[in-house]
Amino acid sequence: MSQEIERKYLVLGEFKSLTSNSYRITQGYLSSVPERTVRVRIKAEKGYITVKGKSNDSGLSRYEWEKEIPINEALELMKLCEKGVIDKTRYEVIFVNQMFEVDEFYGENDGLILAELELENENDIVIKPDWLGTEVTGDLRFYNSNLSVNPYSNWK
Repeated sequence: MSQEIERKYLVLGEFKSLTSNSYRITQGYLSSVPERTVRVRIKAEKGYITVKGKSNDSGLSRYEWEKEIPINEALELMKLCEKGVIDKTRYEVIFVNQMFEVDEFYGENDGLILAELELENENDIVIKPDWLGTEVTGDLRFYNSNLSVNPYSNWK
């Protein structure tokens, strides 16, 4: 089994000038129940299907399985997804040998910018750049599967 271990943060400062790569992501959910989310993603003209399990108590770790699929299959599966497609640009920012993936959301999640940092284990030390804000690891509202059904624009 593959484990995803990551921390999530709100982004409050300027980070785009530090970007090493960026690409658009569109994703939908075939299942958004917390016990198992099944995501279809189109990222930079490639298709993926991902299954994620429920997070552990700390919110840092969960099962993740991902497989690249042909783009035409991803486009077909997107038609079967639940309401609430996620549209975002992902920026890759390297800071002190750490790869932060920063997502700038559009549509109903416009105004939300989140940074994720994947870790080798839960006890890894994170060196935070100035543009990182509050940590939201484990806050279910910030899971993309939840943003698809309860978007950021509804929170105000």
